[in-house]
Amino acid sequence: MPTSTMSSRGQTVIPKAIREHLGLHPGDLIDFVVGDDGGVLVRPAVEDVRRLKGILQRPRRGAVPVQAMNQAIRRRARRLV
Repeated sequence: MPTSTMSSRGQTVIPKAIREHLGLHPGDLIDFVVGDDGGVLVRPAVEDVRRLKGILQRPRRGAVPVQAMNQAIRRRARRLV
């Protein structure tokens, strides 16, 4: 199991194997989600924009509210877990 040490400033390095597994690159955002059992889930905060294909307005179709887009991103992120 990969491990990391936290510095006195609260910083740590995500091990390379974990970065590769999550597809993380410099500048990516990361979500830390605390579960009901106290465990913490670490996951990428940003989805590939291509996964949003089809959600934007099309001719003869109403605009999609930002809230609906955010919900779609959250649903997809839950499936990745």
